[in-house]
Amino acid sequence: MRTELEVPLASRLALYAAMAVTIVYSFFPVYWMLVTSVREPSVLYNTVSLVPGPFSIENYVTLLAATDYPTWFLNSVYVATVTVAITLVLAVLIAYAVTRLRMRGKTTIVGSMLLAYMFPPLLVAIPLYTIFAKLGLANTHFALIVSHCTITLPLGVWLLWGFFKQMPADVEEAAMVDGCSRLGAFFRVVLPLSLPGITTVAIFSFLLSWTDYTFALVMIDSDYQKTLPVGLETMTGQYELRDGELMAGSSLIALPLLILFVFLNRYFIHGLAAGAIKR
Repeated sequence: MRTELEVPLASRLALYAAMAVTIVYSFFPVYWMLVTSVREPSVLYNTVSLVPGPFSIENYVTLLAATDYPTWFLNSVYVATVTVAITLVLAVLIAYAVTRLRMRGKTTIVGSMLLAYMFPPLLVAIPLYTIFAKLGLANTHFALIVSHCTITLPLGVWLLWGFFKQMPADVEEAAMVDGCSRLGAFFRVVLPLSLPGITTVAIFSFLLSWTDYTFALVMIDSDYQKTLPVGLETMTGQYELRDGELMAGSSLIALPLLILFVFLNRYFIHGLAAGAIKR
């Protein structure tokens, strides 16, 4: 007798087929990027094949030797790291305050921050550039970092707000009964328990800053200050094809993100699940 949990064979096959199509659709661009980056430049435009080869690292060697890619890479690391640090400090404090402290309009505060996140980056970038230009801060990494925080901070506050809401306040009260101050309970109890949510915010913030193109294009003018996405865009010319080097550069851009997800995916999934719970 068929139970309620049994799924007909046709439905399972359709589900597997849909999953396979989704996986291929999602990962084929990444596969094509990697294959193109390691293909010999001499056959890159002569042969179209899904099978990788003949292999060569010439695109990577040319990219690192003939462009400012190492400088762009270091700029991106600096901007993304500082953006993550600022976002974590402010997002943790704001989310904890609106969750634990009694204050009027705290839901409105969080909602307004999320509303600011919904504006297109270009709509925010132009007024910000005008402000930074008048302050003499245009074409600086400081301006770019502040611009990135306008998109990472609202998302970080929103995620941690949901995370703190589902965390019982009893654990803090127990620590305070044992002699901890509120600040001590925050550092000794709340922060360790919030590690999955904090890790999730850190990954999202790094991802948004690392891959940003709009703010970097508007805020940065000099080649020496550019980050990776804008730097790679300058490699394209009207009469010059450098697809192999572009794919090599794109592969190196994706490498830090891959490393982050490999080592932190457990915390990332836990933080997303916990932050999605509303009490």
